[in-house]
Amino acid sequence: MLKSHLDYILFQVLEKEPALSDIILTPYVPIKAAVYGEVKSLNIEDIEALTPFQIEAMAISMIGPNKHLYKDLALQGACDFAYALPNKERFRVNVFYQKGSLAVVMRKLLPRIPTIEELKLPDVFKRMARERFGLILVTGGTGTGKSTSLAAVINEINENFARHIITLEDPIEFFHFHKKSVINQRELGTDFTSFASGLRSALRQAPHIILVGEIRDKETVTTALEAAETGHLVLGTLHTSDAGQTIHRITGLFDLEEERLVRSRLSESLKYVVSQRIMPKVGGGRIVAFEVMTKNLRIRDLIVNGEREDRTFYDVISQSEAYGMFTFDQCLASYYEQGLITEEIAMQFCSDRSRLKMLLDKIKAKRGEKLSEIDGLELDLSYDEENKMGRL
Repeated sequence: MLKSHLDYILFQVLEKEPALSDIILTPYVPIKAAVYGEVKSLNIEDIEALTPFQIEAMAISMIGPNKHLYKDLALQGACDFAYALPNKERFRVNVFYQKGSLAVVMRKLLPRIPTIEELKLPDVFKRMARERFGLILVTGGTGTGKSTSLAAVINEINENFARHIITLEDPIEFFHFHKKSVINQRELGTDFTSFASGLRSALRQAPHIILVGEIRDKETVTTALEAAETGHLVLGTLHTSDAGQTIHRITGLFDLEEERLVRSRLSESLKYVVSQRIMPKVGGGRIVAFEVMTKNLRIRDLIVNGEREDRTFYDVISQSEAYGMFTFDQCLASYYEQGLITEEIAMQFCSDRSRLKMLLDKIKAKRGEKLSEIDGLELDLSYDEENKMGRL
């Protein structure tokens, strides 16, 4: 397929669904678009159902002459890269095998780097931008906006501080212009071979700040900790659901004899863990909920010694609002109180249903709303007398 023909098809998709977040190309079904979390079928150029040959032609047209991507696809069964339409949108693309044929998912990227204010991120992101060293982690599932949030932090640093920033990305999603800072952006497969090797190289490139697109393995964690300990600010992402699971995932990468040392190093270097979940918003669109963990003495003790039944990361975070911390459930309760999400959505995306229910009941009580659908209950004072008469 000619690139011009592929671009024409993609332009039609964007014209039909300008608010889409993803384009999904799967054999034997029409072109699909994900819009506010719902998948829709699109009728484009009378393509009722895509054939494996059509998808392969589209994939080859997007990959072009990039040999390392074909190698990744052959050896690993998938490859990642960026694709741009002329003077239009950019996409983060994943081509992968399923049932022996290719499929493609294209995530639409924002046309420019958003600011912290535009994204309405919590104040903690401003504080992140002022840090000089240590480890900062932004976590969440695929598509929850981790890369966008970190791009806003890098933009904040670029606008206000003279730093040398190196980013290691897969692929490069946002192009940063040099402002007060100098930013060198490196892409996996093109500029370096793995996040661990790219991070090792970055330590010899005189950076103040290193952004690691994804922390995937033991070697990357070890090198990130080394960089944080030697006076660098390291920003990274993990695919974990909350702050507690993030600590468990990192420590779980190491053998038992190494775990104690890693916990000690992590307790010294870790500055923030921010987790994200994305969900439907009242009135249409979507909203991101956050969990924020910063380091204090209680958090540090949990990292070093681990959780117990009576002392968990959730408990400490929920009790540490004075330190700027809050759980997902506290964030969801706040959104519910502001009318941004429904009770049903809050319960679907919460961490602890019983604790969130208590928070929501407090909000309802403050509003004067009923906490139960059961009405008209009263004591039956004659019941005991009647029972006595029956026994007589």
